[in-house]
Amino acid sequence: MASIGIIDYGMGNLHSLSKAISRVSAEDRVEVTYDPDKLVRAEHLVLPGVGGAKHCMQELQRLELDAFVREAAGRVPILGVCLGMQIMLEHSDENGGADTLGLFEGTVEAFPEPGPQDEGADRFKVPHMGWNQVRHTRAHPLLEGVSEDAWFYFVHSYRARPVHDADVLGVTRHGLDFASVLIKPNIFAVQFHPEKSQGAGMTLLANFVHWDGQA
Repeated sequence: MASIGIIDYGMGNLHSLSKAISRVSAEDRVEVTYDPDKLVRAEHLVLPGVGGAKHCMQELQRLELDAFVREAAGRVPILGVCLGMQIMLEHSDENGGADTLGLFEGTVEAFPEPGPQDEGADRFKVPHMGWNQVRHTRAHPLLEGVSEDAWFYFVHSYRARPVHDADVLGVTRHGLDFASVLIKPNIFAVQFHPEKSQGAGMTLLANFVHWDGQA
């Protein structure tokens, strides 16, 4: 079974995420570390994240992990979670703006403030926090066993805006449609927290630890 490295740069819900992955990975070895010499031996990687994109990139750069993530994404499957997904795009507008990893073409922007003309504006709140559904754009092995419009747990104020529709595997509605799941060869990214999403989230994590990286 493949080893799984969770990239620790001080900005993620590492305990609950590592515990959830350990539950679904059978005999896989799950290691939380910032040491590239250990991470390079992992056959699957996870990039978590909680907080702001600019600080996140500063920490990755300080630990010399930004270049490592870019290189690793070309050879092993990697999962980005929440902020870990957002920094996989090219630029985030959060906190004055920051250039990010550039694994997907596109940007990260704030949700627009709802106007009085918006239907259901009283329910369109920022941050987007709580349970919401993810609509699949197509079938994929990573979604096997995850029902169409399954519910996942979200906490975020910014949304991904990828350039290419082909990179979008799941869409969620919060005032407007936004990309909540992204996919490329070896790269899988989700805006929600699978470790907090009960059965659907655990199924998704189980699919990831057995994924061969094919888009």
